Amino acid sequence: MGNDGIGRTGGSGDLGGSGPVSGPRTLRPDEWDTWYGTLIRAFGGVPEPAEELALYRELTQYDRSLGVWDGDECVGTAGAFAFRMTVPGGARVSAAGITMVGVAATHRRRGVLTSLMRRQLDDVRSWGEPLAVLTASEPAIYGRFGYGAATFQVNAEIETDRVRLSVPEGTDGVRLRYAAPADVLDLCEAVYARLVPGRPGMLARRPGWERLGLLDPESGRDGASPLQCVVARRDGEVTGYARFRVRPDWGPTGHNGTVVLEDLAGLDPVTRAALWRFLFDVDLTTRLTVRGRPVDEAWQYQVSDIRRCRPQLRDALYVRLVDVGAALSARTYQAPVDVVFEVEDAFCPWNEGRWRLSGDAKGASCERTSDAADVALSVRELGAAYLGGVSLASLGAAGRARELRSGALAEASVGFGSDVAPWLPHGF
Repeated sequence: MGNDGIGRTGGSGDLGGSGPVSGPRTLRPDEWDTWYGTLIRAFGGVPEPAEELALYRELTQYDRSLGVWDGDECVGTAGAFAFRMTVPGGARVSAAGITMVGVAATHRRRGVLTSLMRRQLDDVRSWGEPLAVLTASEPAIYGRFGYGAATFQVNAEIETDRVRLSVPEGTDGVRLRYAAPADVLDLCEAVYARLVPGRPGMLARRPGWERLGLLDPESGRDGASPLQCVVARRDGEVTGYARFRVRPDWGPTGHNGTVVLEDLAGLDPVTRAALWRFLFDVDLTTRLTVRGRPVDEAWQYQVSDIRRCRPQLRDALYVRLVDVGAALSARTYQAPVDVVFEVEDAFCPWNEGRWRLSGDAKGASCERTSDAADVALSVRELGAAYLGGVSLASLGAAGRARELRSGALAEASVGFGSDVAPWLPHGF
């Protein structure tokens, strides 16, 4: 869990077989230690810091958490948090945040994972939530359950002693001040909340989740400092912040420290530029480690040498349309679209069949139809394209979407696009 884009979905999978030991059932509060212990073991068995355990125990929604049991032994886990996610057009749509998925290595190939996914998606549908989302420890696992990689993120190792940053006019008007992270938490959360409607994939913060960004166990610092924070102000208003650590290092030629960015948010381009410039210029450091940033973030176009930043692309949020009609109706489309999809969804057969999507930048409807299909694809591909970060045309070129009416795929691809790349900065 945490904010590294990995999440707690994965562990030992199953490949079919004779079926689970028992059907999944809802977790009881007195079973949490055993249940969570099974999850930790599935991820290697390294205990988590006490404050992190306490926070996740508090955040756990027991009526949305499932376990599979072999007698008194818990052998499978899965959870689903209730979130609201921004979709293209700015609406916040109910989405089940799938997490804490693990299967004991002793119970592989017995249908445990499949039974958890089956029960979970049935539950999500019964809750009236049209989307399920997750971050995957192993990307190959979740495609067979209809999840498609919908957002990506950039990691980078920037040589700040060799790379210069060009900033826009007005950056010097931003004032930065150090602050204890906990002391300015409310100010930082207010900035985050203002950003949520503007970028698909962002999650509105539920009470309690703001504390995740303050977790600061010494065991997780890897030799770096405790968490630090700077707050940005323009004309007296807080417009951004950065949370980071500094890992000092000295070599034969002098200082060689690293700034490790944990979180950065700004309401406008000059605030963001001021924060990035600050991170580039921290004393006694020569590099900046960046994880999980948006693929369209401006710093990539402000640096003097992108090669010395070593950017790497990584998959992030996986999206699953639990209710095709409701999900496609909930977002808008940047160009008019009128297309009939032939949807394949063996795992959730209520989605199978033909759906007519009609929409534009003002709204959309998606209803069952008997009209001839224009594009054939699986629910996995619809999930990948849903937030506008993956092109339907590219999926078609890859053989994962099939055009049945000439021009239909291009029409849908343009409509599904987003001017702003989708991004998930919220760990779960």
